[in-house]
Amino acid sequence: KGPSRHGYQPCQLCFQELASCCRSLAAHPQQEVALLDRSPGCPLSSGCNVENAVYPLGNCAERAAIQKAISEGHKDFKAIVISSNLQDDFISPCGACRQVMREFGTDWAVYMTKPDGTYVVKSVQELLPASFGPDDLQKIQ
Repeated sequence: KGPSRHGYQPCQLCFQELASCCRSLAAHPQQEVALLDRSPGCPLSSGCNVENAVYPLGNCAERAAIQKAISEGHKDFKAIVISSNLQDDFISPCGACRQVMREFGTDWAVYMTKPDGTYVVKSVQELLPASFGPDDLQKIQ
């Protein structure tokens, strides 16, 4: 596929990395990994879901990748590629992940994939319209 309307083209390497990078500690069959593409010259950040018997204590792959990048001093993101072993549906970020992504802008690409390599792409804005973000904190007096 050609570049998306967001001007970003995920490389085949991204999909190969997704296929082999994280070994997820998943108690459920939907294992999930994410790759975060940062500014030019920075390597990709990866993350995997870590599930817990107490669901709120688990962590999604998207947030793991973002938190890893932040811990390494990066906060300018171009795209995130999300993959799982769901066969029939594109993997979509949960509400908490969408809000965490929103903290770093609304106009970056979210690639939601299937194991066969097909994907759909949306912007963070499309996934979380009318969102509340860091700029809104400046409006509060």
